Amino acid sequence: MGKSMTGYGRTDIQMDDTKITIEMKSVNHRFLDVNMKIPLSFMYLEERLKKIVQSYFQRGKIDIYVRVDGKGFTSRKLETDWHLMDQYMSEIKEIKMRYQLSGDVSTAIIPALNEIFTVQELESQSNQFKDQLIDGLKEACRQVVDMREEEGNHLIHDLQERIHRLNLLINQVKNRRTFVVDEYRERIKDRVNQHLTEDMDLNASRIYQEIVLLAEKGDIAEEITRLISHTSHFMRTIESESGDSIGRRLDFITQEMHREANTIGSKSTDSTISEYTVAIKSEVEKIKEQVQNIE
Repeated sequence: MGKSMTGYGRTDIQMDDTKITIEMKSVNHRFLDVNMKIPLSFMYLEERLKKIVQSYFQRGKIDIYVRVDGKGFTSRKLETDWHLMDQYMSEIKEIKMRYQLSGDVSTAIIPALNEIFTVQELESQSNQFKDQLIDGLKEACRQVVDMREEEGNHLIHDLQERIHRLNLLINQVKNRRTFVVDEYRERIKDRVNQHLTEDMDLNASRIYQEIVLLAEKGDIAEEITRLISHTSHFMRTIESESGDSIGRRLDFITQEMHREANTIGSKSTDSTISEYTVAIKSEVEKIKEQVQNIE
């Protein structure tokens, strides 16, 4: 069975007075696109976390948010580059001597020296949370997988119903097609007879051969056969045990359905078949929209 690409998962990790919340949202996407928003304290784990997510999913746009509440990761440390500061002060003294400037250097200029100071987050507790964070991410992935499977089952059921309606429409076209072919042949024969005169020496078998060729030119039997074959292939695919990337296969089959429906619409001159064709194309479009959500 296929899986939907829509899902949501959330896990909370509590340690002392600090809580880490992991939220994961998944929507449909042609390929697998993983985006993470995590605190700086966990940036060193980003690639490892992405690989974990990639082991669970093949397609979909997946957004992951890691939020930290509490004091565990709010501690920061101000680092001062004293060596660089000494060079600044030495240069300032040199400037004063060279240009014979008087007065003391105001501390107001110090904040302007951006290179002197750096603010670092203390990561002592982040290492303690590492294993819990990885386990929490895996749990969120499992929640998303479960939801995607549940949503996928609903999608499959909906697609089965739509294919059933599509087959009913195709059968109506098939039944109508037999009547249209006979009617078309009779219409061609009548027109030929209207233009024939008694003194015309024409081979009757040649005339009927031309009638058959004209009738077959607008016949849609092959397109109907291929369309029925595509719907059967579609059903076999969604009922197969393997769910690996069936969304792409179903999308390809749907495109082939649409192609045959277009050909039927362009070849047939019967108004009733044209109405059925419009309904078929509409149903195929709805199927295509649903298929976009399957992994």
